[in-house]
Amino acid sequence: MNLAERAFSELFPEKKSSRQMVVKYSRAFNAYNANVKYTAFSMTFSLSRQWKKVGSEIQIGLIQSLLLKVYKEKKNTINIDLYNKFIKSIGDYSEVTESDPVLEQSFNRVNEKYFYGMLDKPNLKWGGNSFSKLGTYEYGANMVTISSIFKAREDDKQAEELLDYIMYHELLHKKHKFSTKNGRSYHHTKHFREKEKAFENPNIEDELKKFLNRKSIRHAFTPRKKSWIMRFF
Repeated sequence: MNLAERAFSELFPEKKSSRQMVVKYSRAFNAYNANVKYTAFSMTFSLSRQWKKVGSEIQIGLIQSLLLKVYKEKKNTINIDLYNKFIKSIGDYSEVTESDPVLEQSFNRVNEKYFYGMLDKPNLKWGGNSFSKLGTYEYGANMVTISSIFKAREDDKQAEELLDYIMYHELLHKKHKFSTKNGRSYHHTKHFREKEKAFENPNIEDELKKFLNRKSIRHAFTPRKKSWIMRFF
């Protein structure tokens, strides 16, 4: 019985899966990312290669979390608890190897203003020109990724403030992590939203919407480029 089969049988002892279950380790993911793909006959769990060094009980918790998303059920197990505790903490010990200078300046401004300079710098990088996912924080990789639509001239103060707002949002994820209930993770909690309102410009959401509308109109008249979708882990 492989890890996926064991995860399924312990999560759903009353069920019997007819799918072939496979676990693969891939270099295609950022650290401690994973996904699941399935058909009527198979279910493949692809995990970043870092997971190979992690204990099987925690890996089973990861796979069970993915299974709950597939089957749209709410449950909790000891393994899922172990996985959540692991993913909340591992980013704090991850090596920082990637940092864009513009994003680093934004991080420094936000860190000093809202976190008293107490946050350790995460990995910082630009993503694609995404209008649907403006930024993400990946807990396992300790990485903030921000859409390239926020790249701007150095003298564009509005764009700088919008960038700082996205950065602030992602750093709140780094600081406050997430909560879990019945096997589900909740990232934008009431506490999170209250902290988000501490951003000094109360009109920033309206300004962000106007900025995105202007950008999207321009984007509609320019050649489409391949882009990738950023996501929360």
